[in-house]
Amino acid sequence: MKKLFLWTLLFLGSTGTLFGEGRVSGIMKTIDDQMELGSDFTAKVSLTQQKVNQGSKVMEMVYYRRDSDDSFLILMTQPEAEKGNGYLKFEDNFWMYRRNTRTFQHISRDESIGGTDASADDFEKRKLTELYKPETDGKGNELFSEEMLGKLSVYKFKLLAKVDDVQYPTVVYWVGKENSLPLKEQSYSLSGTLMETGYFLKYTIVNGKYLFLKGLFVDEFENKNKTMVEISGISTQKIDDSVFTKAYFENLGK
Repeated sequence: MKKLFLWTLLFLGSTGTLFGEGRVSGIMKTIDDQMELGSDFTAKVSLTQQKVNQGSKVMEMVYYRRDSDDSFLILMTQPEAEKGNGYLKFEDNFWMYRRNTRTFQHISRDESIGGTDASADDFEKRKLTELYKPETDGKGNELFSEEMLGKLSVYKFKLLAKVDDVQYPTVVYWVGKENSLPLKEQSYSLSGTLMETGYFLKYTIVNGKYLFLKGLFVDEFENKNKTMVEISGISTQKIDDSVFTKAYFENLGK
C-alpha cells in the first residue's frame, strides 16, 4: 500500500509513447508539493482486509500527523483485541506500543500495522523526488505513454528507486487526464515481480490540497488478498505536542 496523502499532476502530450526531458521530474516535484498539507492532520482510518478462504478483517484507528516534522501516531480503536495498541513515529524512530504489557518495541518501516497489509511507512511522508527517478531511454529522455484505463484516458510512467530503503524498487503510475490525479499504481520487486496493485477511488480537497479518501490495494504476490482503505473525520486543527510522545499511550491506560 502507498501513502495516504495525495497528488495532483500536470502533463501535456499526444497519443503513443512520449519523450520529454524533465517532464516526469516536474510531475514528481508537483506531487511532493501537493503532499505538503502545511498543517497538523487528524483522521479516522478503516482497513478492511479480505483474505482468500479467511473472510474479512476490519481494523479502525485514529491517525494523528504533524506535517512540520513528519511525526505521526496511530491509535487502534477496533477490533477490541487491538484497542489501545498503537504506533509512534518521531524523528527517525518508529515504535510499536502494546497496551496489555505497556511496552514499546522499536520497529522498522516495513512493520505490519495490526497484522494487515499496511505497514508503518504507508503513514510516513517522504518526498518522491528523494526516493525515485524517472525511467529514461538510451538518450536520457524521460518516458511517458498515453493509455485508456477502462473508459478513462490516462498518462502512464515508471519510476525507479534511487535509495535502498524503499518498499518497492519500481513503481508505475496511471494518472487521469480529466482530474490530474493518480488512479492506479503498481509496485514491483527487484526481480520485476508484480507485488501490489493500488486503485485510488476517491479524493477530497483540504486546504487546497488533494487528500486520499478511499482506495483498494491488491496483494498480487499472495493469493490476491485485498485491503480497502477508507479515511473519514478529517481535521486540520493543531494537535497538542504531547500526542506525539510515548507518554500519550501510557496515560491512556491510567
